[in-house]
Amino acid sequence: MEDDVQAGGLVDAAKVRREAGRPNLEGLIDWGHALYAEGRYDEAAKAFEFVLDVEGGNWRALIGRNRAIRRSVPRWHWEMLHDELRSELYDKAIRHIVSPEHLVLDVGAGSGLLSMMAARAGARQIVACEAQHPVAEVARRVIRKAGHDDVITVVPKMSTRMRVPEDLPRRADVLVTETVDCALLGEGILPTIAHAREHLLTDDAIILPCGGRVFAQLVESPSLYRKNHVGQLYGFDFTEFNQLSSIEYFDSRLRHHEHRMLSEPIEVFRFDFYRDTAEPRRAEFVVPPSVAGTCHAVAFWFELDLVPGLSLTNAPSTPNTHWKQAVQCLPVPISVQPDEPLLLDARHDGVNIHFTAVASGVRTLTDGAAE
Repeated sequence: MEDDVQAGGLVDAAKVRREAGRPNLEGLIDWGHALYAEGRYDEAAKAFEFVLDVEGGNWRALIGRNRAIRRSVPRWHWEMLHDELRSELYDKAIRHIVSPEHLVLDVGAGSGLLSMMAARAGARQIVACEAQHPVAEVARRVIRKAGHDDVITVVPKMSTRMRVPEDLPRRADVLVTETVDCALLGEGILPTIAHAREHLLTDDAIILPCGGRVFAQLVESPSLYRKNHVGQLYGFDFTEFNQLSSIEYFDSRLRHHEHRMLSEPIEVFRFDFYRDTAEPRRAEFVVPPSVAGTCHAVAFWFELDLVPGLSLTNAPSTPNTHWKQAVQCLPVPISVQPDEPLLLDARHDGVNIHFTAVASGVRTLTDGAAE
């Protein structure tokens, strides 16, 4: 029996021991499924890839690899690439700021689109940072096919683990990123940019996007509330199941649910990416309902300033954006009247935003100052 074979050092050698001069492909597939069951999706994909290198049409390996990749590669990548307005505005902003002498750092590069836009705009040196290894590998191929691999280097790691000069030849002159979710902060844009300012960028570096704002609005929508709460159904009481409900926001397209806005939008947070850190903040607002109704949730969204004068948004009034809106259901719906303002407490921990609504009265913050 020949020497044990390992796939990238990740696969148990006993599973790939050669039999009659051929790797034990069924053992490798079983090991890949075991890795998948343990949540080790990248390693599982590599085990299945080893099988496919030997037998490209192996259906079990093809399906196994695809399932592993689907666990580690979010589906929004495809919808995002088809977001023409978002891409057009980023391209316009990049063309406005990038010069040939700039070293550009693209954080959360994904498919490599923003890096290739920078190359097309004239940048001669670009480092694209993408932490998900399967995505980074595909980005390399996309960039090579586009003919920009002579100026773009893909680094498959978190930007917070990058070092100068090991991963970046020198501090970058321009940072380009789109590490935002439907609520702006959820992909870690604040700590990402703060780390880059301290460790990866020149003192006068250009940061794109340069800032952003978060807006919130009171919403009446039994349909949205049912996405996170349950009561009496089919003759049974399921209210105990609400202990498993999310107390944080989820994403949803408001236009897909019957809803009614109960207040005007208010700005709850404003961010300057040239100076702000991930330090938690808290603010308190007195919100006068514009109509009577039942408040089931707070809907919120962002406006992202790419460069001064050029912004994009996922507000409910922009239905074509790939970003949905953020929705946080209240624990218990609140009846509201125009002459009875709600007290809305907004806070973030640097990554996630959370709201608390109080039906009446005004109280003073006890563990943070309003911003």
